[in-house]
Amino acid sequence: MEEDQIDKAVLAYLKKKGYRAAELAFQDEQSKVRTVSGNQSTTSSSPIDPTIANQIYFYSRSDNSPGRYKEGFSKLRSWVHSSLDQYKNELLRILYPVFVHSYLELVAKGHSQEARAFFQSFREDHEAIHMRDLQKLEGVLAPQHLEECELARTFRENKIDIKMCQYSFELLLQYLHNTDSMLMLGIVNAHINLQVVPGQPSQLFEEEEAVTLTGKAQDAMELINQKEIRWGVLEDSLEEKLEKELAAEAEKAEAEGKEADAEENKKRAAEGGKPGGTGKKVKKEKTGGGGNKGTKAETTAVAVITRVKPDLPLPVMSEELERQALDDLRNRARLGSSALPSVSFYTFINTHNSLNCVSISADGSLVVGGFSDSSLKVWDMTKIGEVAAPSENGTAGNGTPIKSPGENITPVTAVDNNKTSYTLFKGHAGPVYAASFSPDGEFMLSASGDHTVRLWSLKLNANICCYKGHNYPVWDVQYCPVGHYFASASHDRTARVWSMERMHPLRIMAGHLSDVDCVQWHVNCNYIATGSSDKTVRLWDVQTGECMRIFTGHRGMVLSLAMSPDGRYMASGDEDGAIMMWDLGSGRCVMPLMGHTGCVWTLAFSGEGSLLASGAADSTVRLWDVNASAKFSRSEDKAGAVKRLRLLKTLPTKSTPVYSLRFSRRNLLLAAGAFSPPSSS
Repeated sequence: MEEDQIDKAVLAYLKKKGYRAAELAFQDEQSKVRTVSGNQSTTSSSPIDPTIANQIYFYSRSDNSPGRYKEGFSKLRSWVHSSLDQYKNELLRILYPVFVHSYLELVAKGHSQEARAFFQSFREDHEAIHMRDLQKLEGVLAPQHLEECELARTFRENKIDIKMCQYSFELLLQYLHNTDSMLMLGIVNAHINLQVVPGQPSQLFEEEEAVTLTGKAQDAMELINQKEIRWGVLEDSLEEKLEKELAAEAEKAEAEGKEADAEENKKRAAEGGKPGGTGKKVKKEKTGGGGNKGTKAETTAVAVITRVKPDLPLPVMSEELERQALDDLRNRARLGSSALPSVSFYTFINTHNSLNCVSISADGSLVVGGFSDSSLKVWDMTKIGEVAAPSENGTAGNGTPIKSPGENITPVTAVDNNKTSYTLFKGHAGPVYAASFSPDGEFMLSASGDHTVRLWSLKLNANICCYKGHNYPVWDVQYCPVGHYFASASHDRTARVWSMERMHPLRIMAGHLSDVDCVQWHVNCNYIATGSSDKTVRLWDVQTGECMRIFTGHRGMVLSLAMSPDGRYMASGDEDGAIMMWDLGSGRCVMPLMGHTGCVWTLAFSGEGSLLASGAADSTVRLWDVNASAKFSRSEDKAGAVKRLRLLKTLPTKSTPVYSLRFSRRNLLLAAGAFSPPSSS
């Protein structure tokens, strides 16, 4: 009596859901069918599709049978591991999201003990890649925890994108339909976006996106990543001005050479042509002319870079600063795989784990540290080694900073035990997590756990403005490459663009599914990039606030970003030590750079963009060959040989995690970190 069982199951479902009208209509239809069947001598009803029958039976079962989750997942896991090796790598990707959602559904239905047992039974399979996520999910044991845990809420509100070939997809569907695995099929349909790609099955290590949550459907993501990006450098930039100066000098030298040749010819004609002396002079002139031609050729090659107009009104640099910057660019060292940079490393000692961030000014003359006690300390590196006399109002006789009575914001000049002068800035009401110097070195921004960003004048040693807008701690703040504008990143999942003259943000970039941990301006000031704990990087249009690119591929939270000087490439570093190089135009990963064993906290491109420097918690600075990295696509990577060529040099520090890196205009690599003595066993 299969038909009767199905009818009963449908009626039970309608009653449970309270669909009274549908229930009455179904009963009326049943009575009519029985009347017609009774009047016929034989019953020749068509057979019921077994797939439909299985689904009806599944939904008719009681929801309070938690053992079905463990049984269904265990069967799926066994089937995947017994699959052919050719398809196993793709099918393995389905296990982690199904495991997570099975666990979360058990918790949502109040089966805490069964959920814990299920979690412990299968967590070992996923610890190698998803250890941090598992540690967060392990504490989710009650339905109310699902709303309190940000990661659990993100999983339940967004689909996961997984790619596989056509045959792997058909194998999976065939298994789910033919083995009565309706529970697992329901989880796949509800929470996973399977993307069928043409071609042969890909290997797991070649796949960028193992498990990626973007909050966007795949079609929407593809549309976003197809938007036009104007990735060139700014028109009338310092580099362009230098190119024009060099071209003008080359033309002038060439004209002077022609004039000298003309005068020499006149003298020879007047003197009757003395042999010997003029020959040397002409040869020397030719040598000089050859150098000028070489300079001109290089200038022409550089001029191929795309140039774009800014969407924002930009400030004008003073003539003095512009002249100084052009001199620095003129004397910039040329770096490459055979010419590595000199490194100046600033080490903080005796910080007692209270130093949260370090920032270095454009010329390396100023270094600021942000501390957990809500203070900032700025060192003038040009005065290191000088004995500074303690100020009567600024410091006590023993060098301890003094705060004037009744002041909430106190910059004072202090002297530590080693006679090193620094300026102390106080004003925040929470730990300082980030700081940034303006390009001209006159101002400084700081971001804090008190939800604010503060602007400080380094000439007046005073707090000028407090920018309020974020609702949670601010993790990062970065000045625009030309100053005046700045961007901030926060725990409230947003990035905001500000101008120094306004108290409220100009743009709010919302879309990340978790904390925005870092922010970086594009060199042409028309875009900002944000890295997030949701393991994605996004590129935003500053003028419209629109998301222009979503970069997926990281397996941990993204902690650092850097833009290449030509504006074409972006580098991002994550908590697992991986660095990804992205092509902004196509939105694809050019090449992952592997080598660090700790969180990558800072990245910096050299002035001409030929090298990338990375600093990490593993107490090393690594130098990468960007030109080689850009030439090879991921499909051309063979047996790790190319990766070894790309890593040019590893510079270990003496137990000092690297907090900040910066190339000066002359291509000196400036680095800073806090000495962390190894713990005695």
